Amino acid sequence: MVLHELFDVILDRKLNPYEGSYTCSLFTKGLPFIAQKVGEESAEVIVAALAQEKECLVDEIADLTYHILVLMAAKDILPEDVSNSLKKRREAKKNP
Repeated sequence: MVLHELFDVILDRKLNPYEGSYTCSLFTKGLPFIAQKVGEESAEVIVAALAQEKECLVDEIADLTYHILVLMAAKDILPEDVSNSLKKRREAKKNP
């Protein structure tokens, strides 16, 4: 799945930084900056959802997803951690 591939690239940039990489620059700027980018991208998704065409919204969601993956990598959270949390929620709703 492309999200796992992207996450692997993000982790590689975290562990093996090099100049000129946008992802590496995010890690260099630190967690507060990464979190700020997630907030900015979230706002752009909202604006696109309310005012723009589907293609623009898809692009903004992709930007937000990328920045969320960077945040996850910065905090040592794996995609499987999120999947497990979602599975627990689903199971809790099935078995109240």
